[in-house]
Amino acid sequence: MTVKKVTDEIGKQAALKIRNDVFVVEQHVDPELEWDEFDEMDSVDMFVDYAEDGTPLATGRFRVKDGYGKVERICTQKIARGTGSGRRIMEAIEKEAKKRGLKTLKLGAQLTAIPFYEKLGYETCSEIFLDANIEHKEMKKTLANESYEPTPES
Repeated sequence: MTVKKVTDEIGKQAALKIRNDVFVVEQHVDPELEWDEFDEMDSVDMFVDYAEDGTPLATGRFRVKDGYGKVERICTQKIARGTGSGRRIMEAIEKEAKKRGLKTLKLGAQLTAIPFYEKLGYETCSEIFLDANIEHKEMKKTLANESYEPTPES
């Protein structure tokens, strides 16, 4: 399995399809709430985790907001849950944040996903709030002080 930063329309459509399958179809999120202006902006990075056969499994979105990294729209297809696909997306986002010199990441986690994010080092930092009629809590993570070291595949 391989995580790729979206750089073309094919990758973008793969990311949007995963979000549609998980949020709109499975979780019944109103499409008007799922799709926003950030889906059309160059200042947002999308990532997709692909299976060996090229099947898109998971996706996530990342942008810089007020000096921190905002992690958004993390989701995994049912067939890939529990395989590490979501973790790989989060690792790719953290790598991108470090590359940009960011020290903090924040996200809105559905209550059922909080244990997943806690295993990755995120801490709850808010009370429950509703987003798309689903209960969430804000979470944050301070990134390690290690410097970003580019690798050949970066």
